[in-house]
This record gives sequence, structure tokens and C-alpha cells, in this order.
Amino acid sequence: MKKILGLLSVFLLVAINAQTVGDYKYVMIPSEFATLKENYGMDTILRNSLKSKKYIVLSAEKSNWPNDALINPCKILNADVLNEKSLLRNKISLQFRDCNNKIIYSEKSSSTIKEFEPGFQDAMRQAAAKIPVSNPANTSVGTAPANETIAMQTTNSAANSKAQDIKKSAQKYSKGNLTLQKIQIDESQFILVDGNSSVPFATFKTTAKNDVFRVKLASGESTLGYYENGNIVIEIPLNTGDFVKEVFIAN
Repeated sequence: MKKILGLLSVFLLVAINAQTVGDYKYVMIPSEFATLKENYGMDTILRNSLKSKKYIVLSAEKSNWPNDALINPCKILNADVLNEKSLLRNKISLQFRDCNNKIIYSEKSSSTIKEFEPGFQDAMRQAAAKIPVSNPANTSVGTAPANETIAMQTTNSAANSKAQDIKKSAQKYSKGNLTLQKIQIDESQFILVDGNSSVPFATFKTTAKNDVFRVKLASGESTLGYYENGNIVIEIPLNTGDFVKEVFIAN
């Protein structure tokens, strides 16, 4: 009985992963993987596999990104490959993170091929083969009745109009050589985006107090932020437990 329950748990986990990652159409592959000294051609294998499964693969360079990906980075999954060090095998962990740096899909695989390049490539092919096909249009089950279709079209039109307003009203803030763009996600949250990174520099969520926000940094740390004389201030946490005030000037 325990074995059956264990197998059901595994199948359920795979189904949840598949449904979640399949909701996306954009995947960003970095120019290099953090825990690997070399890519060993795994980025090419991953890119080709994703394209064959109807994903749109983005590079770290944002100049060629589609408008909807630029407007809302939360539509993008960020791929990474970790070196799961093993003495007898070349072992990797393929991960996809959302815009909040949360892992929503992870697949481990290994190869008995001892040489690094062919071994890592073999492991990547195994992991990439298990990625589900992109099908974001399939996130809702069933077809809406005719009277609901009109409402949906109206909602989509309003959403598109709002997206255009967000893009036009996006403001830039800077501190030294760092320039960030503010993008309003909805009425309760906005993000500051660094043009050189696919992960938001900081995510701001409203609090009960006007112009004071709960802030989640790209590092995963939580802190506070607020407006001051039209500028954005973030209290950056230090290792000592103290905070330093970082002011980002409105351009």
C-alpha cells in the first residue's frame, strides 16, 4: 500500500509540474550556468528541445524580446542547470524559476558516460525530454458559453489597453550606474527591472500605509521600501542585521 501511495505521489508531482511549466510560452536561457565552469553544449540541447515543444526561447539580451515579455517579466521562466556533483556519474538538475525566483519545475538526470562533455550532454537530453509541451492556451478547462465569450473579449480588450498604459507610464529610476525601470503589474504591486537581468531587481507590494511597500529583492531577502520626494527608497539589509538606505532617483 505504501508503495502504491508513493507512486501516486510521484505521478501527482509530475502532473503538477507539467501543468505549471506548460502554462508558460517564454523561457530565458542564460549565457552561462552558475554552477558549471562550461556549458558543454547543454544550452544548445535545451534550446532546441524547448523550441521543438513550442516554447519561445529568449536570450539574456532583452533588445529582441517581444513586447508582452518586456512589459511583464512574470510571463517568463528562467532556466538554469546545476551540477549535482557525483563521483561515478555526470549528474545535473534542470530548473525553471518564475519572476519571484521560485522554483516551479525541477528535473534531475544523470549519465554513466564519464567524460564531461558527452556525459553532461547525455544527462541534459534525458532531462529535456521530460519537459512538457508549452500550451498556455490550455490553462482553462472547457469552452466558455457564448454569453461569457463576449465578457471575455471585453476583459481582454481592457487588459490590452491597460498593458499599453503600463508600458507608456513606465518610469526609470537610477542610482549611480544602475538604471531601473518601474513596471506596474497591477494595482497592488510593481517591479523594478534591471535591463541586464531577467529577474526583477525588486518586487513591491502595497501595505496598509500609503506609499510604503513590502519589498522582495532578487536575492530573496524581504525588506521595506517607500516613496520619498518622488524617489524610491529601499532599506537594504546588511549581514550585521542593520539596514542601509538606498535612494533611487526618478529620471
